Amino acid sequence: MTATIVKFSPEAGYRLDEASRDYPRIAAALAFLGERWRDQPDLEAAARAAGLSPHHFQRVFTRWVGVSPKRYSGALAHDAARAAIDDGASVLDAAFEAGLSGPGRLHDLFIAHEAATPGDARRRGAGLSFTWGAAPSPFGTAVLLIAPRGLSSLGFADPDVETGFEDFRRRWPAATFTRDDGAARDWAARIFAGDGPVPLALYGTPWQRQVWRALLAIPPGATTSYRAIAEQVCTPKASRAVGAAVGANPVSWLIPCHRVLASDGRLTGYHWGVARKRAMLAWEAARA
Repeated sequence: MTATIVKFSPEAGYRLDEASRDYPRIAAALAFLGERWRDQPDLEAAARAAGLSPHHFQRVFTRWVGVSPKRYSGALAHDAARAAIDDGASVLDAAFEAGLSGPGRLHDLFIAHEAATPGDARRRGAGLSFTWGAAPSPFGTAVLLIAPRGLSSLGFADPDVETGFEDFRRRWPAATFTRDDGAARDWAARIFAGDGPVPLALYGTPWQRQVWRALLAIPPGATTSYRAIAEQVCTPKASRAVGAAVGANPVSWLIPCHRVLASDGRLTGYHWGVARKRAMLAWEAARA
């Protein structure tokens, strides 16, 4: 996924009353696809579960969920395949775990959803090349991971630079990493001083990216809750899944997971430390 940080807004013309009206049918379709995705149900079957014609269902589902029914089912299959690979399964076994006909289909799935092939995941990044480096930031030393198409990860050195880098290396331990602190400083200037747009090259599932887009809608100086994000992207019952997607956010600060609090207003956990989360919120509030 390649993107540039922009303010997220709902689809033009899709009013809240329309979204509320569509919710019961979409909830039925989501439940159907969640239970039957391994059978690769076609559009007609999913539309019947929602009580709509295929054409109308395709349009309503895509407006409400943000991705097409086919892409949503693909995301579920991708998650299952990635989990199987992470558990040590072969590419062939992962394909069957995801309900696919063979490794070729799995290859297409990873290209579409993660910008990396199943082999890349299986080999833990062998063949992938990243530039990384450390640079000063308002919140201590930042550690940046840069892919050819944009910023892939942003974290912080706590307690030291190598510890921060290890968080990136764990995901792609066999990838090639070249340290370039000069490049990291250039990127940090763009990020923290506003010296130009910041293209992102994210590796994540459509569900994760949908949650990350919702985080971008939280303005500086404001906060929200996991439940509120869940209500925005799916259903209040998805708070736990939203929490997992927020925790998987690879680009701190720019994708502002620090603005998400517990429902009672507690800061709760933050991958880079609750003290840093508190400092980020205070820094933003003072400037808002």
